[in-house]
Amino acid sequence: MNLPALMIHGGAGRALSGETREKKVRAALDEIVEELWKRLGDGAEAVEIARRGCMALEDCEHFNAGLGSAIQSDGQIRMSASLMDGSRHAFSGVINAERVKNPTEMAARLQQERDRVLDGRGAELLARQMALPIFDAAVERRLSEWYEEMKRDQKSDQAEVSLADGDDDDRGMGTVGVVVCDSEGRLAAATSTGGRGFERIGRVSDSATVAGNYATEAGAVSCTGIGEDITDEALAARIVVGVEGGMTLGEAVQTAIDAAETRSRRLAAIAVDARGAMCWGKTTELLLAVARSADDKRWAF
Repeated sequence: MNLPALMIHGGAGRALSGETREKKVRAALDEIVEELWKRLGDGAEAVEIARRGCMALEDCEHFNAGLGSAIQSDGQIRMSASLMDGSRHAFSGVINAERVKNPTEMAARLQQERDRVLDGRGAELLARQMALPIFDAAVERRLSEWYEEMKRDQKSDQAEVSLADGDDDDRGMGTVGVVVCDSEGRLAAATSTGGRGFERIGRVSDSATVAGNYATEAGAVSCTGIGEDITDEALAARIVVGVEGGMTLGEAVQTAIDAAETRSRRLAAIAVDARGAMCWGKTTELLLAVARSADDKRWAF
């Protein structure tokens, strides 16, 4: 056994590369994973590490989650996040939450509630109940992207235009996530996103569903990439079910990724099992992730 074990990711896709960008992302991921690793060593439970890690990633403007979230077609930011406690088989999340800093904090609050997944209106009422301050998550580069998208939309005279699948646009690929196995073998996963960018109002991403974020006693998985592709593959749940069915974690991840690749999906996943084994897989050009265990630290760029 190799406990505890921790992996975090900041998205996938060629648009996330580049020397300057990569250096900033590496530094941000490195700082966050070391802080989480220290807390794990102090005895923190998996679900608490997943919560804290995803909130820390949301607080960094280099990713498409929380601060730095993509802007939708109407100029608004709507964020989705989920948390799953594998030991309790408990999933909670918010979908299209507005004017908050950390949607993962809201997902964590819902872990103990009867109603554990809320949409935009429900999320708004929950934010008021939690007395969360109103927060503007827009950053300069997102505003610039949105203005450019508006110009293209006007020129094309189409109802919906999106560049999120392009090589130079990271909006649809910058989702963040955490998977963790604590010292007692408990598992948890958390995933957060600002969405695809310039999407149709009301779109639901994979990040607040079990397709993109899933954990049981057997495994924990967080996904990133094109949300519709991840949902079509039911990627996170498929990997965990594979482990529950007798596959090793590596076999389950590779089987799911291979199947997705045959259908030209653009996605990636990080995973950990109850023994502390860690694995990742991708069909994209790169995955921004770092893994930490008692033995070493491994990058997945």
